[in-house]
Formats: sequence, structure tokens, C-alpha cells
Amino acid sequence: MKTYLVPVDFSDAAFNAADFAAKLSHQTNVETIVLMNAYYISELETMLPDANMVMLRQEEIDENAIDRLAQLEKLKVRLKNRVRDGVEIKVRLNRSHLLRAVIDTVAEEKADLVVLGSVGNTTVREGGIGLGGHVIAISKASPVPVMVIPPAYIYKKIEEAVIAFDFKKAKENVPINLLHKLLGKQQIKLLVVNVDAKGKHGAAEPKQLAREGALHHILKVFQPKYFYINNPNVITGILDFAREHEAQMVIALPHTYSFFQSIMHSSISQQLAKSSAVPLLLLK
Repeated sequence: MKTYLVPVDFSDAAFNAADFAAKLSHQTNVETIVLMNAYYISELETMLPDANMVMLRQEEIDENAIDRLAQLEKLKVRLKNRVRDGVEIKVRLNRSHLLRAVIDTVAEEKADLVVLGSVGNTTVREGGIGLGGHVIAISKASPVPVMVIPPAYIYKKIEEAVIAFDFKKAKENVPINLLHKLLGKQQIKLLVVNVDAKGKHGAAEPKQLAREGALHHILKVFQPKYFYINNPNVITGILDFAREHEAQMVIALPHTYSFFQSIMHSSISQQLAKSSAVPLLLLK
């Protein structure tokens, strides 16, 4: 992965995500980290007064842009001492909605990974304590993998990663080339977890054994360890397993356990936002 995109809304969570991306560069072959801030001002705001009969002037818009760029440059300077030698840090200011800015920047910068704080200024404005709505929207719409960083998570070298599998769709869901790209040159221990609430693994059903055999064959190059847990709440079980095993990352495959649907529930988003949570990598 050559380029990381880090959306920055100047919240503590966003700064922490940027710090995480910088430190992660020591473990990967990333070449460029793009710090991007997005803000949208509609034409109506420049043409009509607000409730206090105050109308935005072009000078105020320009000053706002200058201030945002200055904050990005300040963050860039701070991160220069934290990235691997040779990694370039770029800043971008996009005058558009955040989701559109992320999609456009991914395309223009050829970004391979989006690194997000799990909460941000939008979450605070909405009075929430879970995932910000923008994080959910970006995770769904992004054409590249998204890594969600809890606001108080302190970067640790990624030595163990939990990967959640649905054995029923093992062949369909494994983006093996992407996993090679992520893990191929890294000494990362892979812990493969299947939530087996109905105890099918113990029953040794022929179809189940065939699925497990196919998965073992696909992943044998990574020499993973396999685990079965019976927590009836799939997402909670996976996140709890990761914490108990002190893993530094949870990898969610496309559609596995319907992460994108489950992530919408408040109980799950609160877990991902807690300081005890671990980074979550959502593959595509």
C-alpha cells in the first residue's frame, strides 16, 4: 500500500488517527500520507443572511480556508518526526462534503487505504458517543479499505491480527491478493475466528468440514491459528476475542457477518469508540 488518506476534522480522534498512520509507516511500504480536510459552504450561505442576519463574506471564507491549511501544515510538521524516513506527507483542502472529498481524493491521489478516527467533531455535534455518521458513510462508500481507529488507542506494532470469517462463504469472501498486499511481508500472526453459536464445528458436519478445509488451503501461506467461539452476538464476540488475545487489529472481510449492517447499531458503535477497542480494518 503506497498511499494513505487521513481525513482530518481537527478533532482529537482525527489527530490520533493521523498519528497512528504515521507510526504505521514504520511497518509498511507506504510512500505518501495525505492529510485532507473537507468543508462545504453552499452558495446560499454566501448569498443569504443567516438567522442573525449575518451573511458570509468572501474574505471570511478565504480566511477560513487559510486557517484550515495552517492547521494541516502544523499537523504535517508534527508528524514528520514520526513517519519512516522517505515518507512524504501532503496536505489537501477540499471545498466539498466530506464523503465526496474522500471519494475524489482516493481517486486523485490513488490512495490504497483510508485511516479514520472512530469519532469526530460531527459525533460531538450530534451528541453521540459512538461512531460518527461520517465514519459509517465513508466505510460503506470507500472504494478502498478503511481502517477505523478508536479515539484513545495508542499505536502498537501490529504483531497479531484477528480476522473474522464466515465459513459458509469462505471462497467468496477472501480477497487473497489484498491480504497478501497487507500481510505478505509482515511478521503478523493471524488469528482466524469463526463464531460458532450453533456448535457446528463440534458436530463435524461434512459440509462444514469441507468449508473449513477450503479456508485452510486458501490461508495456509499465512500459517494462521483457528479459533471457534460461541458468543451469540457475533460482533461482540469477535471484538471481545481480540481484546482478550491482545491483538492489535481486527480485519473484517467484505460482507462477513454483515459488519456494515451491524456497525450501525449503537451497542456496536459504542464498543468501537471505547478506549479499550482495537483498530478495525474493513476490507473491500
